Amino acid sequence: MAEQKNTQQVTTEELGHLQTLNQNFNAVKIAIANAAVEQKNQIDKLADIQAEFAELEKDLTKTYGENARINLQTGEVSHPEEENVVEALEKVK
Repeated sequence: MAEQKNTQQVTTEELGHLQTLNQNFNAVKIAIANAAVEQKNQIDKLADIQAEFAELEKDLTKTYGENARINLQTGEVSHPEEENVVEALEKVK
């Protein structure tokens, strides 16, 4: 004799609700994973930019000196030590 299983069926509405929630859950998990990958990509790009800044800083230091300050708006190079000496001399006058 074959055993008869006692099974139940959810309603069509319950099944639809379960399926929708499951799809939404999976979509959000994928979106979070994509955001994590994008964050990693942006962090890598930032590290590349920082390395490029460091290399340029070395080159500019060789050209304009250790304590040179460059105005990013105008490109003007100043040397704070020289400015302090000039200011001190003006106060003495």
